[in-house]
Amino acid sequence: MNNLDLIQILIFILILVSLAPPLGIWIAKILNGEKTILTNILGWIEKLIYRLCRVNSLEEMTWKEYLNSLLLFNLVGFIFLFFLQLFQKILPFNPQNFDNLSWHLSLNTAISFVTNTNWQAYGGEAMMSYLTQMIGLTVQNFLSAATGIAVFAAIVRGIVLKQSKSIGNFWVDLTRSIIYILLPLSILLAILLSHQGVIQNFNSYLKLKTLEGVEQVIPGGPAASQISIKQLGTNGGGFFNSNSSHPFENPTPFSNFLQMLAILLIPAALTFAFGSMVGSLKQGRTLFLVMFFVWLIGLSISIYSEFHFNPIFQQSAIMEGKETRFGVVNSILWSTITTVASNGSVNSMHSSLSPMSGGIALFNIMLGEIIFGGVGAGMYGMLLFAILTVFLSGLMVGRSPEYLGKKIEAYEIKWTILGILGPCAVILIGAAISSVLPISLSSLANKGPHGFTEILYAWASAAGNNGSAFAGLNANTIFYNVLLGLAMLIGRFVVIIPVLAIAGSLANKKYIPMSKGTFSTDSFIFGIILIGVIFIVGALTFLPALSLGPIVENFLMLGGKTF
Repeated sequence: MNNLDLIQILIFILILVSLAPPLGIWIAKILNGEKTILTNILGWIEKLIYRLCRVNSLEEMTWKEYLNSLLLFNLVGFIFLFFLQLFQKILPFNPQNFDNLSWHLSLNTAISFVTNTNWQAYGGEAMMSYLTQMIGLTVQNFLSAATGIAVFAAIVRGIVLKQSKSIGNFWVDLTRSIIYILLPLSILLAILLSHQGVIQNFNSYLKLKTLEGVEQVIPGGPAASQISIKQLGTNGGGFFNSNSSHPFENPTPFSNFLQMLAILLIPAALTFAFGSMVGSLKQGRTLFLVMFFVWLIGLSISIYSEFHFNPIFQQSAIMEGKETRFGVVNSILWSTITTVASNGSVNSMHSSLSPMSGGIALFNIMLGEIIFGGVGAGMYGMLLFAILTVFLSGLMVGRSPEYLGKKIEAYEIKWTILGILGPCAVILIGAAISSVLPISLSSLANKGPHGFTEILYAWASAAGNNGSAFAGLNANTIFYNVLLGLAMLIGRFVVIIPVLAIAGSLANKKYIPMSKGTFSTDSFIFGIILIGVIFIVGALTFLPALSLGPIVENFLMLGGKTF
């Protein structure tokens, strides 16, 4: 690692820290229904959507009504995308005449994009028509991200409102998130990416001959528009199968930098949006620092591990599986960013990382979308941990736990535990089953601990709604398409349902003024305890499984042994 690598990391951090607070405050204004510059420009679109969809924007919803609307909306999106893939061959914008997808791959992909996972068991440029990519996958990139922001807005209102049965209107939150947040930022990023050489066209694929005389197919398509929202919405589904390592998706170091920044930008900004909405920017800053610190620890370990001498290959900083135009540090930086943000896009193969670097990427996902996390999902996931931390701290001092003026009781804790442990159970049970069945083991490319990591990573990526692949596992089988699809559904909604239930409960409670005995949740002490709870839950839950995978593989590597 040289000085230029360090300077780039510092510049990345500086820009992220500079942009997140003002963007967060602006997002808070949007979610609170306050007027902004964009309201005057795009407000007519919002009103038109309400009129066409017959939505009363002034109507408030209980948490159950909010949840029912969310589930119905996601169900309709799933059905549409599922059948779009099944019949894409007879639909327009298919210049390559791609065939229809199989039912199990269509099922997996539809679930994947509706749940903001964007797990890719398909090859984008080899299977998906332009129409499927545009009105199917790209549209869901917007809708699934907006759903996450809406749930975030609902839980914050639950904290802020006093003795209220309502937590807002799902349709309003969804519409405003798309029109005023996701759409403007996506257009801006798409223009910048196009300037860098990311393709955006509707051309048929070209068949050319290389200097060696071999025929090569050059794909085309509307890539920039999909890539911008896939990063900003922490979706991650690439237009091309090799994702952000493909030169048409990510051609230059600057496009690489822009996409990494886009992945963390909104999740980081939402911490400050939270602070603004609850009336204390210090609350948001505390959560941001917790997320930033945990991410920085993982990044440091990954970089150290990747540059540590590998006795098997007799060198360090191995370039296998990485793009020359990005180098080792950009690959490691991306791997930690995409896994803490549940983004799923990759610019290198995680299977080619050192065991500890790959292990950090895996552990980031296992923590459950809370270290920045998905758009909206990271914040409401972190709030579950904040509630758990307040409860445990209250037990230690013998005081009724409170969070921002709302008493935390058994009802909230039961839902919190379900939301935290639900995805964990799916990961461990799914990995255990896949480690013993011949039908699942036949998809492995490697044996030993590395092969186990491939299985564990796939289940973590699905249940954690991340979508990135470790590589080395053929997931396009009936077994994995169906079961990983089920894991994505559980991983998404086993968190959303508890969050909305908690939001409804807190909104209905009285506000308790702070006193000298109130445990401060914007202090350095709270941040340290919160980090401790995050690591303890993660370590106790996943350390045995990680010991069988990347940890033991690291010790074997240091001993010069391979499988």
